[in-house]
Amino acid sequence: MQSVADSLARLGDLAESATVSRLARAFADGGFELSLVGGPVRDALLGRPVNDLDFTTNARPDDIVRVVKPLADAHWDIGRAFGTIGARIAGETVEITTYRADSYDGETRKPDVVFGDTLEGDLVRRDFTINALALRLPETVLVDPSQGVDDLLAGLLRTPSAPEISFGDDPRRMLRAARFASQLGFTVDEHTRFAMGELAARIEIVSAERVRDELVKLLTSADPRAGIELLVETGLAEHVLPEVPALRLEMDEHHHHKDVYQHSLTVLEQAIDYERTRHPGDEPDVVLRLAALLHDVGKPATRRLEPGGAVSFYHHDVVGSKLARKRLKALRFDNDTIEAVSRLIELHLRFFGYTEAAWTDSAVRRYVRDAGSLLERLHMLTRADVTTRNRRKADRLGFAYDDLEERIRLLQEQEEMDAVRPDLDGEQVMRLLDLKPGREVGDALRFLLELRLDEGPLGEEEATRRLLAWRASR
Repeated sequence: MQSVADSLARLGDLAESATVSRLARAFADGGFELSLVGGPVRDALLGRPVNDLDFTTNARPDDIVRVVKPLADAHWDIGRAFGTIGARIAGETVEITTYRADSYDGETRKPDVVFGDTLEGDLVRRDFTINALALRLPETVLVDPSQGVDDLLAGLLRTPSAPEISFGDDPRRMLRAARFASQLGFTVDEHTRFAMGELAARIEIVSAERVRDELVKLLTSADPRAGIELLVETGLAEHVLPEVPALRLEMDEHHHHKDVYQHSLTVLEQAIDYERTRHPGDEPDVVLRLAALLHDVGKPATRRLEPGGAVSFYHHDVVGSKLARKRLKALRFDNDTIEAVSRLIELHLRFFGYTEAAWTDSAVRRYVRDAGSLLERLHMLTRADVTTRNRRKADRLGFAYDDLEERIRLLQEQEEMDAVRPDLDGEQVMRLLDLKPGREVGDALRFLLELRLDEGPLGEEEATRRLLAWRASR
């Protein structure tokens, strides 16, 4: 956290910004309270970028609309039932919510929405003390009823009310604890952590879509490992991503296999490093990070003790691909993400055959074809999968992959491999063989594609000759 003086200066600058000051004046003129609340106050105090402007007020939704409408380029009330009005003011998106004093029925995480009357009452019902902070406007007074600033200084995650009550009311807050641990690098206090373990099963009442969204935010954070370890240690992962804690395989006495769970977390970290190195400044790659975390989830089901005490995991790539597909479907990920992650897991072992025997150009072309648009992600995942402490082995694998990438680059330059396809198209095949659309045309195109992969570009004349000879042989 930055110095107290810097933090106060940041809060002052935030209060004086055009959008915030305009809203503060408008609500004061209307006779209402207004405070900047939660994330933006927390991030200003931490010296982090402030991206979202969230406000709370004693004004009811109709009053909020009446005050905001003259200032806004647009406004929307999709959250009106929960007291929230959104607006776009001077190019910035804001959300303004009436003070809340909700109650929960204990069966679902959806509260009975009750509007409150005080800022302090609204703050104590929030998820963590570091988010139960408000900047009262236009006075620029920091309101901190739960000692959230102390927790910011200590790097501590703690609930304003008893964690058993807070998590019992809204179990999703337990996932948020893991996410904030990763995003902010904070530690969850012991009482809060204990409550997460005791109430882990309550996460079952949270919808798959909301669980997915929290997991994505966790995976795209600065240090996903910290949050994932918290989910596993508290038992929450057993309910939302059980394939990950299942990776904690019992080590055999001779240590013939590495700790798969810790290996997977290291692969995730290394994949993120490759991602940031190759694409600095880009948005986090959810597909790559999911594939890295889940790439070995097929190992528990395929673990076999071999003669002599060795351990094998034959076909764990194929099994893992199927398990990942099933889990991501259950979490309601979109089809493109599911297909990409499962395909990367299926292909992640392919490269290791390259180190055992020199690949022909044909084998390199097939590697590129099978990876398709996922080729660069497969490069990063495969490199990240090398976690051996044996420096000689790591260097050998690294040099081998450097060689493979260089061969791919040269072949792409020579043959435009990004668009590998037969030398003749379907129309030409049907004309040459006097065929109508059907299975025979597909067989002919597959034959030509195999020629293309094995021998490179043939040209239209040679491809025609080969096609006619193939047809005659059939």
